Amino acid sequence: MKINSIKNLICNAYILLSIALCACNGVRKTEVKKYPSNTGAEYDVAVYVWPAFQPAPEWKKYDLFKKGIGEWEFVKEAEKKRPWHKQPRKPLWGYEPEDDPVVIARKIDACLAAGVNVMIYDWYWYDNAPFLENGLQAFLKAPNSYRMKFAIMWANHEIDDLWDKTKRYKCPDPNGYRNIRADAKVSIDEFKNVLVPRWIEFFKKPNYYKINGKPVFQMFAACNTAGYFGSKKAGADAFKYFEQKAIEAGFPGIEFQGRGSSLRANPQTFDALGYDGVFFYNWLSLEPFSGSYSLDYSKMPDMDYKEWGEKAYEKFERDVKRFSQYQFYPNVSCGWDTNPRFPADVYTPVALNNTPERFEYFLRKAKDWADKNIAPNKPKLILINSLNEWTEGTYIEPDTEHGYGFLNAISNVFRSTTK
Repeated sequence: MKINSIKNLICNAYILLSIALCACNGVRKTEVKKYPSNTGAEYDVAVYVWPAFQPAPEWKKYDLFKKGIGEWEFVKEAEKKRPWHKQPRKPLWGYEPEDDPVVIARKIDACLAAGVNVMIYDWYWYDNAPFLENGLQAFLKAPNSYRMKFAIMWANHEIDDLWDKTKRYKCPDPNGYRNIRADAKVSIDEFKNVLVPRWIEFFKKPNYYKINGKPVFQMFAACNTAGYFGSKKAGADAFKYFEQKAIEAGFPGIEFQGRGSSLRANPQTFDALGYDGVFFYNWLSLEPFSGSYSLDYSKMPDMDYKEWGEKAYEKFERDVKRFSQYQFYPNVSCGWDTNPRFPADVYTPVALNNTPERFEYFLRKAKDWADKNIAPNKPKLILINSLNEWTEGTYIEPDTEHGYGFLNAISNVFRSTTK
């Protein structure tokens, strides 16, 4: 009797446990939320990637970075130009080549651990060929890349003297003349027959970032295609062709996003091209206290980082109200200092006191804004400038001053909300 009683107790306990597990599983299933993007997370935290820290063969073609390490050359040679100036900045991981999949794998792991789940690569095309695409190819070859979503932003701006430190003025003519080394303009035939198929191949990667199934495609100079192809209608037709080819490839369409400064400068063209969303690459597009093309910086003062961010958000809110027909996405820039790109006797204004704690404040501000202002059918996408813009002083990668502080700031705000 005792043995049978024990068996019955065990059997009853097993049944009760099974019922409890089924109930739990049922609860889990009902609690699973479907978000508009394919990250599986409530917030899509995206960082921009500037793929210039590599020994790309294209540097020689445009007479840039002759030491064979890409823009790490300027980071290493940066000089302290004022008593308060924090240069040179030193990467905690060293000056590693970003065309190496193993190097990229570490960046992916660090970002994922912090709560970043999307990397947006600056993508270039000049003189009928890709430019710096080795960085993106290294990402795709990284053994852990399947865990990170990625997208491309067509950085369709010219190559000029910006990346030549020997040039004290990047725009030497007060009327706006710049020494153009490569033009980003493409023909309609090249757009249709070369670029579109190349981009769609990226879209087909299982970890390409999508909104409601549509691959996200960002444009830096968002209105330039109208100029490339001759008119607003021709630019719009080119985008329609691009989207039709994406549909033929099995996607429901394309999520086109354009940079906000292009919208502000030319709203009619922006509207005609049919953009779905608006982004800002960094706060300089909103509050241009500094820049790269001024002829005289001597009367341009530095700006406190927090003041810069608050002013940028005031203008961001203004744009959101003015262009309410578009979905805007908030940006958080983590600093600004382009002095490594200039000669020793030229000082360009910097954002002062950009600490991880202040960066975290703006991350929370962006998160709160996304909660209140992003439509239910769009993802809560927060854009960070950037992963590695070392020569612009805006990077979240660890350095010898703050360590992992900027990554930890992201983790404090978003880590518990990501998948």
